[in-house]
Amino acid sequence: MRRLKCVVAYDGTDFSGFQVQPDQVTIQGEIEAALHRLTGETIQISGSGRTDAGVHARGQVFHFDTKSGISLDKWRFVLNNQLPDSIVIRSVEEVSSEFHARFDVKVKEYRYCIDNGAVPDVFRHRYADHIRSPLDVEAMRQAARHLVGRHDFTSFCSAKTVVEDKVRTVYDVRVESEGQVIWVICRGNGFLYNMVRIIVGTLVEVGQGKRHPDELRTILLGRNRELAGKTAPAKGLTMWEVSYEE
Repeated sequence: MRRLKCVVAYDGTDFSGFQVQPDQVTIQGEIEAALHRLTGETIQISGSGRTDAGVHARGQVFHFDTKSGISLDKWRFVLNNQLPDSIVIRSVEEVSSEFHARFDVKVKEYRYCIDNGAVPDVFRHRYADHIRSPLDVEAMRQAARHLVGRHDFTSFCSAKTVVEDKVRTVYDVRVESEGQVIWVICRGNGFLYNMVRIIVGTLVEVGQGKRHPDELRTILLGRNRELAGKTAPAKGLTMWEVSYEE
């Protein structure tokens, strides 16, 4: 039995998220079906995390075990031949049987794309949330600093979250401007359900002048979802990179 680690990128627009769901088209479902066609085995992949419907990935990681004799240098080619164009295996490597794509993660990076032009960029409409009114990027940066560190992020996760421990360590929240595009980049040891999208929605309200940057600290301490801003649309979010080193 071999354990293979894969990095996959996908356009999540037409999928009901990463995780398999009954009667839904998902990233995991497409990959497992492709593996079955290639190997004849019933294989369940384990991902580094889940992405919601409409969320994209550049560096999602998963692993699986197989008895297949397909050579390592051919795996990427044969898998991509079996997958739709919106899902691309970027790399495949053989790893120790002790490796786990989810439990061994040290750092996750998500990036959220905001199209802040007066006219939306037609080539970004699947991957960015268009906000016409100019945003105050510097105010958003000031607000983002309050989120860095180890905090209880109850205010920044969906009320549907079933995880009891809502303490997470955020290493960095950056707001970068590039032409009419604004990126919100979040790096941490893990993120709660909808956490990044709620962070972005709240920072947008700061950028619109609806909130003071220092209000982010009050929201954190309040531990109440109703204190934070709206959940930003899924299409602007991309799971950018997963690291297994500190």
